[in-house]
Amino acid sequence: MTSTRPSTRAPLGAAGLVLAGLFCQELGASFAVLLFPTVGALGMVTLRLVFSAIVLLLVCRPTFRGYSRHDWFVVTIFGLALGAMNVLFYEALARLPLGTAVTIEVLGPLLLSVIVSRRAASWLWAVLAFIGVALLSQGGLEELDPVGVAFAAGAGVMWASYILMSARTGSRFPRLDGLAIAMAIGAVVTLPFGLGTAGPTFFSPVVLLLGLAVALLSSAIPYALELLALRRLPAASFSILMSLAPAIAALAGALVLGQGLTLVSGIAILLVVVASAGAVRSASLHRKRQSGLAEPVL
Repeated sequence: MTSTRPSTRAPLGAAGLVLAGLFCQELGASFAVLLFPTVGALGMVTLRLVFSAIVLLLVCRPTFRGYSRHDWFVVTIFGLALGAMNVLFYEALARLPLGTAVTIEVLGPLLLSVIVSRRAASWLWAVLAFIGVALLSQGGLEELDPVGVAFAAGAGVMWASYILMSARTGSRFPRLDGLAIAMAIGAVVTLPFGLGTAGPTFFSPVVLLLGLAVALLSSAIPYALELLALRRLPAASFSILMSLAPAIAALAGALVLGQGLTLVSGIAILLVVVASAGAVRSASLHRKRQSGLAEPVL
């Protein structure tokens, strides 16, 4: 008799990789916040993007020849979206708790999935998410900084743009070449701002070492774990697990930064997690139904 254990272990192992990647990413964001007093949010963004670009360029070794002007236009827009997403998110982190910033940022991809699905029922998930975000201001935390909320919302918009441009870039550049080039573009664009903010401190060996650690935790390690997970996990299941980002961010913020959560704040984040997972699940089921209807009857 053939054992079915390997088939059950693979998804569980892949799910573990996704969760580990998410925790590394939010842990990196927590360590980044600790560097804000030294180099500022813009300096930290620059450190992350520069080291992430160096790692990706060394690992991927992308070719720069054989691409059209439109290819370069697409990857440049991708790089600008990536850079803007990081700048806005880190500026939000300078003003909001980590869990709150990620919860608001998640609204970008959530709304994108709802719009793409073109189903009225999907908007119920968006409404649930907005109720959760509205509860955050009533969660017993300090009154939310409106500028920080605006930065987090802007990061969400850029995250949705990042997703769209990532798909277009991936269709024009092989493997992770497009991501490596886009990361380098984002690093070059933010470099003057980061140097202007941090000054000579930017080149301190301790700061550079911590910047490298943040880049590895926030980018390199999560990307590698996600790629391994996607080989064994359906895309829909992967997306549902990624919906746990706000909850994991809140946990990392509590463990590393001492950012406590009240019951109301916890419920607010849970609502956004459920809404994100529900939107992904709903879209997946809708695609399966459409695929089934499209199949010819033999």
